[in-house]
Amino acid sequence: MKITTRRLSCPCGFARLDQKLLLSHCVSSFDLSSLVRSMAVIHEIQQVNAAGFLPGLRLGYLLCDTCSYASKALLNAEHMLAFNRSNHLECDNSDFRPAVKVVLGARYSQVTIALAKLLNVYMVPLLSSASTSPELSDKLLHPAVIRTVPSDIHQTKAIASIMSYYDWNWVGVVYGDDDYGKAAFQSFLWDAEENGVCLSYQETLHHYLDHSQNDRRIQQVAEVIRSSRAQVVLLILKAELVELLFKEMLKTNTSRVWIASDVWSRSSAIAQMDGINEVGDILGFTFVSFRSQSFDDFLTNLTVTEGGYNFFIEEYKNLRSNCSAECGSSNPPSKCVDLEPFSHRVAVWAVAHALKKLLRCNSSSCSGEVDFPPWKLLQELKNIRFEFENQMYFFDKNGDFVNGYDLILWEKHGSGRRFQKFGKYSILYNRIELDGKEFTWLSTENVSSRCSESCRPGWVKKILNISCCYTCIECEEGTYSEDWDVQDCKTCPNETWSLKGWTHCRPRSEFFLRWTEPHPLTMIAAAAFGVLLLLVILVIFLVYRNSLPMKQAEVRLSCVMMAGLAVSFASVVLFMGRPTVHICRARQTMYAMGFTLCVSCILVKAYRTFLAFLPFGQLLHKRLHKLYKPPVIIVVLTSLQAVICLLWLIFDSPDVDDTPPSAQSMRKVLECKEGNTYIGFGIMLGYIALLALIGFLLAFKGRKVPQEFSETGYIIFSMLMYLFVWVCFIPVYITSAEDGTRVQASAILVSSYGIIFCHFLPKCYAALWASKSDTIEKVLDRWRAKSDKEDGDGATPSSERRVTLSTTSTSSFLWCSETQSTITSWLSDVSCDAVYFPHLPSRPGTVVTKRTRSLSL
Repeated sequence: MKITTRRLSCPCGFARLDQKLLLSHCVSSFDLSSLVRSMAVIHEIQQVNAAGFLPGLRLGYLLCDTCSYASKALLNAEHMLAFNRSNHLECDNSDFRPAVKVVLGARYSQVTIALAKLLNVYMVPLLSSASTSPELSDKLLHPAVIRTVPSDIHQTKAIASIMSYYDWNWVGVVYGDDDYGKAAFQSFLWDAEENGVCLSYQETLHHYLDHSQNDRRIQQVAEVIRSSRAQVVLLILKAELVELLFKEMLKTNTSRVWIASDVWSRSSAIAQMDGINEVGDILGFTFVSFRSQSFDDFLTNLTVTEGGYNFFIEEYKNLRSNCSAECGSSNPPSKCVDLEPFSHRVAVWAVAHALKKLLRCNSSSCSGEVDFPPWKLLQELKNIRFEFENQMYFFDKNGDFVNGYDLILWEKHGSGRRFQKFGKYSILYNRIELDGKEFTWLSTENVSSRCSESCRPGWVKKILNISCCYTCIECEEGTYSEDWDVQDCKTCPNETWSLKGWTHCRPRSEFFLRWTEPHPLTMIAAAAFGVLLLLVILVIFLVYRNSLPMKQAEVRLSCVMMAGLAVSFASVVLFMGRPTVHICRARQTMYAMGFTLCVSCILVKAYRTFLAFLPFGQLLHKRLHKLYKPPVIIVVLTSLQAVICLLWLIFDSPDVDDTPPSAQSMRKVLECKEGNTYIGFGIMLGYIALLALIGFLLAFKGRKVPQEFSETGYIIFSMLMYLFVWVCFIPVYITSAEDGTRVQASAILVSSYGIIFCHFLPKCYAALWASKSDTIEKVLDRWRAKSDKEDGDGATPSSERRVTLSTTSTSSFLWCSETQSTITSWLSDVSCDAVYFPHLPSRPGTVVTKRTRSLSL
């Protein structure tokens, strides 16, 4: 039994009548693509029949030209489905059995959609190998449509992917106003947004070639393309409209990067048009295809029936004869073969495999019913899985193939272009896979189509009006960006930080006075040298304790001062190294107690001079003298500082400063914070300053007392230096928060050395190098001579002078004219508060009478 087509008198553009192709009046010009696709279907049908794939059966076909009009396609379909020259329309067409069991076509989605609406009525399978509109995947609207090509929803994903791959985010789109163009454009909008691609413009052209406004509209679109900064243009148009648009662009020598949809991506007419090499680069997407040697041979040997004539075949043979050598190469020019029509060949074999299953064919015969309803074939087609050209093929749930796309570049070839495959798009993995071959851009070496320049790492996009148009701003401190064109800066993880405009985060460096750094080493050495110097001074004081300078300096009181200074020097060591809460508390307490002890001793010395040599009434003198108890004064003053420190540690204790560092700094300063309010710190320093100021004022009041009998000069300079250092310390400490530790340690060293150099070293010098013959007697002689001089100058007679002397000693002494008695034991007793005479009598015979509390001269 054979399946044959009925010979119908139908208005088909192409009709197979006795192996002849007849020209219809609707064809106005030669279309290579249509011819090659038609020949591919015919060739594969012949292959199926020659191979005996359906034992006992032969496939026939009717070939009609739709002229790219839906109305023409519907008319052809009606004639194909006619039975006895009429269509039997009934409410239930499930048993409708036309001679034509499946329709292959059409080329354009607009035509296929119209044709599908008719064939849905009869459930005749409509197998398309070129129509890619997403609408055809809707099985509720088009249950009878299946395709051997992917839907445009995949093509637009591929287009958006290639734009993203080459970093083109500012593009233009021109599409036809038919169902195919509108659906493909809407699909591209979604995919473009997902890939960060924005539209500079979107223009439409009338898909009817003879539309009265076509020429004017093409000129308008061309002007939009010229005026836009977008260098990449996607054209979802018929090849005829693309050719007209290119001709308009060539008038002004405007070139762009053109992205071709599958409709015109292999158009030989465009590839060979005049000036095609001046329009710019053309990248296209086409369906996956493989060359077939048998089909190439079929085209090479294409002939007409003896005695007949076919215009299309003759035209095609003329094209091949002009490039016979090139057409046989592995990369033939576009005029030889416009499209390897692989999807059309697969469609024939899909029908053959579905028929083989439906008709229950084995190696020798087919036992199924031949005159079956078309819907049964449709069911088998949807579920068929078959192998062709070493690849497995099947239809997905939407009736579409998912075999991907080939990426092609329109390469220059003489005055025209040829199609060079340079990659593919995998539908299953949604990714672009390039072949790795380098190719040369025609318009520019580095095509850039962006609304705004890329934001480098460390910067982010500040969107203006649409996502692709933006300005670049630096990431703020504590944030970063490590990629190009990011929209938000990332926040640095814990314990890390970044500065403005950074591409990464890293831990802040910790800063404190490390033991191994030069400055801390210098200060530690200075503190150690100060302690060593105090030891040397102590030895000198002890060795020369009976000398006049040492008796004047009060050795035991000076030793207490040295102990306080040693504690102050030792506190400097605690200012070095990584601070802890205990170190922060200990270093301030040590300094406070040590220096308070030292200043308290100095104040006692100043008070002694002040009390002994300044004239007071006897009553006031007695009251002041009762207060002069050095051990008590020192203990009380030092204990008061201890109370201040204790209250400070209880209520506002020093601690490690946990204040976050400045946002502009990558350095975390580890230092002590002297309490939350700094009140305790201020009171502690203020108390020492108050003691120093009182000592300074007492010494300054008695500054005219002879230096041989007091230490007022030393006290004035040492206390003045201390006050000066700490007055300078306050503003420096406040303005240099990060250097507070360094500043205070330096202030402690300077003030401590000030006391050593101004107070102790002069005494050591006097004890070591002063004249050994400079005794008390000689000192007194000098001042007696000075007193006599003053009497001679009209001063008050010494007999009339009275000097009140305060002493705790019970010894007495006498000045006579013949001999000079030595000042007795109160001069050598460092515990007694011995004082010296500012003006001793110059006349002989004067007797100094001993009193318990006061002496009258």
